[in-house]
Amino acid sequence: MSTSTVRTADPGSGSRSRTADLGSGSRSRTADLGSGSRSRTADPGTGPLSRAAALLHTLLTVEALLLATAAPGLAVLFLLGPDPANLPLAAVCLLPLGPAVSAAVYALHHRGRDLTDLHPARVYRRGLRLNALPALKLWTPLLAWLTVIAFTLTHFAATGLPTWWAALLGAVGAGSLLWGAHALLLTSLFAFRARDTARLAAYFLLRHGRATLAAASLLVLTGALTALLTEALPALLAAPLLLSLLRSSRPVIAETQEDFTV
Repeated sequence: MSTSTVRTADPGSGSRSRTADLGSGSRSRTADLGSGSRSRTADPGTGPLSRAAALLHTLLTVEALLLATAAPGLAVLFLLGPDPANLPLAAVCLLPLGPAVSAAVYALHHRGRDLTDLHPARVYRRGLRLNALPALKLWTPLLAWLTVIAFTLTHFAATGLPTWWAALLGAVGAGSLLWGAHALLLTSLFAFRARDTARLAAYFLLRHGRATLAAASLLVLTGALTALLTEALPALLAAPLLLSLLRSSRPVIAETQEDFTV
């Protein structure tokens, strides 16, 4: 497997290199020359309230940009009826969602913590430019495969297969979704070839079981919100859900940086 570089959010240089986030959330000790005493002060934009405001601003901006990127397909998708015959068209409508999610993951990973230096829209656009094609290379075959599984399950009575085949297909579909979560995460943050990303995503499914279980929990939550409330709710909560995925996948990101990048 070839090594790769880390996708970074440096809009000025356009290069890909490993960077460290220095200075965010830190406090500096300053000297009061008039009184001779020392007091600890926080730099503007680095206090708890400022960091919370920065996070909220980033989440709202990334959410709006994600919805705008995927809007053409989502608009048609919401108009489709729940007819199994519409599954291929639904898959086509979901194609823009892959690059949009990848750009959102990139922007959230490289988000600024300082309220005085926030550029989430710029970082999102850079992530979309870097990740649109790599994400589509993985997202398109995944959608096609899931469409085949869903179409088979909705027409399972006509296949004449035993019932346990349906359970097996459901398990394969769930595993494919979890593989897709790892694959989109990796292709969003690292510049691997598509086949190397696919192999790493499969490797991390069992290598980091907690991260996989966390991704499964988010998928279950998304499915529950869609089934019990409305299919629009997961789309409106996409940014917080992706931030949770990023945080639960820290071991995957750390191992990939340490062992598979240069």
